[in-house]
Amino acid sequence: MDTRVRHRRVQVGPVDTFYREAGPEGAPVILLPHGYPCSSYEFRNLMPRLADKWRLIAPDYPAFGYSGTPDDFDYSFDGYATWLDQFVTRLKVERFVIYLHDFGSPIGARLAIMRPERVVAQIIQNGDIPYEDALGPKYADIEKTWSLPDQQMRAAMREAVTEDNFRDEFLNDVRADLVRLIAPDLWQLHWSLMTERRKDAIADVLFDLKANRQWFPEHRRYLRQHKPPTLIVWGPQDHYMPEASAKAYLRDLPDAELNLLDGGHWLLETNLDEVVSLMRSFLERIGS
Repeated sequence: MDTRVRHRRVQVGPVDTFYREAGPEGAPVILLPHGYPCSSYEFRNLMPRLADKWRLIAPDYPAFGYSGTPDDFDYSFDGYATWLDQFVTRLKVERFVIYLHDFGSPIGARLAIMRPERVVAQIIQNGDIPYEDALGPKYADIEKTWSLPDQQMRAAMREAVTEDNFRDEFLNDVRADLVRLIAPDLWQLHWSLMTERRKDAIADVLFDLKANRQWFPEHRRYLRQHKPPTLIVWGPQDHYMPEASAKAYLRDLPDAELNLLDGGHWLLETNLDEVVSLMRSFLERIGS
C-alpha cells in the first residue's frame, strides 16, 4: 500500500491552489482544512499514518502556504468556505469526513451547512468553538480591538501579523517539555512565505472574527439539527480553547466522543500517535 503524500496543484476560481493528498483515490475521504497561521503542512505527519484505508486531502488556503494570493478574493470566513466548496467540487469529492481545527472549524462548518448530506462525520480538534461563554482568556486580547473604528481595528490586526506572534500561536500554552516537540519549522516556514499582500489578506480574515461571532448561533443550530457523528480530540493546554471549550460541544452533541489528551492546540505535533489511534478507531466504527 502506497501511503506516501503527493503534492498537487489545481486552479480553483482565481486561486492557484496547492494541496497534499495521500491514500487510494477511491477510498473514503478525510478533508483537512488547516488552522491559523499554518497550512497543509500541519497534516504532513498525520496523512501517511491513515493513508492505508482513507484518502486524505489537505489544501492550502488562499494567502497561506503554497497557494496563490489573488487580489480578487474575499478573505473572510465566508469567502474561504465558498472557495473550499469549489475545491471539493473541482476534485469531485461528494462525501467526506471533515477535520475541524482552529480556523478550519468555522470554515469547515460553513462548508457543512451548505450541503449537510456531504458530511459523513466530523473530527474536532481544538476548533474555534461557537460558544461565547467557553472561550479561553486569550480571546479577550482579540476582543479588545472590536471597539475600535473599522480602519483602526484592521490596522491593529495587520500589526499583529509578526513572526513572534506566529511563534506564540504555535507554542500557545503548552508545558515546557512539550514545547520541545513543536518544530520551529512551523513558524519559520510560514513566516518565510509572508508578503505585504498576504499581511493584508490575513488582516482581513482576522478582522472578520468580530462578524464571525454573530454567526455562532447558525453553527450551533447546524450541530443540533444534523448531529453528525463526532469525535472530539482536545489538548486542554490552550489559551484560546481550554478544556471548557471542548466540553461545550456536548451541549449540542451529547453523543460525541470526547477525549482530553495531555497536550495543547497543535496535537499533531505533540500527540500524533494518540490522535491517529483515536481517529482510526472512530472511522472504523462509523464505517467510513
